[in-house]
Amino acid sequence: MATTVEVLADAFKNWGTPFIVGHPGGESVELMEAARQRDMRFILMRQEVAGAMLASTWGEITGSPGICLSTRGPGAANMVNGVAHAFLDRAPLVAITDRYSSGPNEVGLRQRIEQRAIYAPVVKWSTTIDAQVVRQQVCRAHRTATSLAPGPVQFDLPQSETKKEAAEMTAEPSLMANTIRPQPDKAGMKPLIERIDAAKKPIILVGLGVYWDKASSEFVKFVEQLGAPVLTTTKCKGVIPEDHPLRGGCIIGGLIERKLITQADLIITVGMDGVELQPKAWSYTAPVVALTNVPLLDALVPAELEVLGDLKHILGCLAEWCGAGQGWGEKAAKIFREEVSNALNTPSTGLSPQRAMEVARAVLPRDTIATCDAGASRLLVVQKWESYGPREFLTSNGLASMGFAVPGAMGARLAHPDKPIVAFTGDGGFMMTVAELQTSVRDNLPIIIVVFDDREIGLIRVKQEIKGIEKFGVSLGDIRWDKLAEGFGVDGVAVDTENGLQDALKIALKTGRTTVIGVRIDSSGYVDQFNALREL
Repeated sequence: MATTVEVLADAFKNWGTPFIVGHPGGESVELMEAARQRDMRFILMRQEVAGAMLASTWGEITGSPGICLSTRGPGAANMVNGVAHAFLDRAPLVAITDRYSSGPNEVGLRQRIEQRAIYAPVVKWSTTIDAQVVRQQVCRAHRTATSLAPGPVQFDLPQSETKKEAAEMTAEPSLMANTIRPQPDKAGMKPLIERIDAAKKPIILVGLGVYWDKASSEFVKFVEQLGAPVLTTTKCKGVIPEDHPLRGGCIIGGLIERKLITQADLIITVGMDGVELQPKAWSYTAPVVALTNVPLLDALVPAELEVLGDLKHILGCLAEWCGAGQGWGEKAAKIFREEVSNALNTPSTGLSPQRAMEVARAVLPRDTIATCDAGASRLLVVQKWESYGPREFLTSNGLASMGFAVPGAMGARLAHPDKPIVAFTGDGGFMMTVAELQTSVRDNLPIIIVVFDDREIGLIRVKQEIKGIEKFGVSLGDIRWDKLAEGFGVDGVAVDTENGLQDALKIALKTGRTTVIGVRIDSSGYVDQFNALREL
C-alpha cells in the first residue's frame, strides 16, 4: 500500500506539476524523497515567499496547481505573502506547511503557531493531512484550487502522518469531473444580442475570467465582430495582441481612460474580476452588460444585465450572432494609445524609464514572456511594454506585492523552457529577492533581469512629493550591479544610455545566461506621469 507522502507525490505529478519548490523542514524530507523517486524536481529557494510566487506563476500559466512548501513556524509565517499573492491574483496553488505530530503539537510551544488560522484569510481551503482520508483531501484540493476563481489551498502536514499507509477507497474520486457545459441558446441570449446590436459605440473591458475558460481566441473574434475598442486589466495584457488596431490599453483606475470610456454608449465587461480594479466608485453612466463565468459579488461593476456561463462558448456564439459594429473602435483606440504615450513622454536629462521600455521592446523577441514588479516603474512597464499573447505578461496586481518579478520569471521559465524571459523590477523590489539569483543558476532557470536603478523607493517618493512632504526614508544608495551579479555567478552590467541597454539585452539573449542589467534612469518625470494617468 502507498504511504501518505506517496499519495501526495503521485497526485501532484498526475496533476501535471513535475516539481515542488520551497525551503523544507524536517517533516518534509519524506515527501521530498517520494517526489525524487518519481523523477520530480525539488527547487530549493532562498526565501519561502519567493517559492510560493514561483509556484503560483506556474499555476497561472499552466492551470495546474503549483506546489510549494515550508517548515513549521518561521517558514510557514514567511510563506504567507506568496500565498496571499496566489489568493488575490487568482493562481492555483497548494501550500504545504510542516507541523509537529499531534501530541507534541498540542502541548509544545517552541516553533508552534496556529498555522491554519494564519492562512485562513488567504486560502480557499485548509486541511490537516490525515492518512485515513488523504486521497479525498488531494482530490478536494485540486478541485478547490482550480475551480473559479482559482486560488491556493493549504496542507498542514504532521510528521506522524507522512509514512503511514494511506487508506484505500472503494470508489476513489476523480481529480476532475467530466463536466458538460452546454452551448448558449440563441433565443435565451436575445436580450443581450439586442442590447449589443443597438449600441453605436460599445467599448469592451476584459479581465482574468477570459483566461480561466481559455477563451482568448473567441474573445478576439467577438471584439473584431463588434469593431469595439478594448481596454484590458493589467493581468490581461496580451489577451488581444497589443499591436491589434482595436487594442486601446490598460485600465489603471485613473483619469486618462475616462475620456475614452465616457464616449461609449454601452460598456461590455468580459471576465471582469473586482480584484483587478481600484477600490473606488464606478465613474461611468453608460449602461453595463457583464459576460462572466462567476457571479459578480463585489458590486464594483454595476451591470444591468449579467450573462453567466462558459466564456469560451458565450463569446464564440456572440461573435456569430451579433451584428457587425459601426466601426468607431479603431480610431478611438488609436487616439487613446497616443494620449497615453504623450502623457508618459515627459522631458528627461538622462535615460528615461519610458524610453528604456521602448528600447527593450524593440530588442527582445516578439514571444518574450515579461514579468513586472510593483513600484513606480510598473506604470511605465504596463503602458509601454507590448505583449502579443495570453499569459505573456505576469505581475502581482491583486496583492501588488514587491518582490514578484524575479521568482515570477523563474516560474515562467519552468513553463516556457524555450522562450525568452525578462523580469522588469525596481531596485527596491529586486533587492527583496536578490538571493534567488543563485537559485536560477543552480537550477538552470536562466532569465534576464532589467533593474530600474533610481536609487530610491520611487513610488513612495512620488507620493511624498504629490502630498507636499519632504523626501525622507526612501533612499537606497548606489549598487554595483556587475559586482553583485558576479558574486552570485551570473552576468551583470550597469548601463545609462539607450545604446548600452540595447547592447546588454542583445548579449544576454545570445549567451542564454541569467543576466542582471542595472539601468540607471532619470525618474524626474514620475510625478507628472502619475498625475496624468493614475490620480494618486
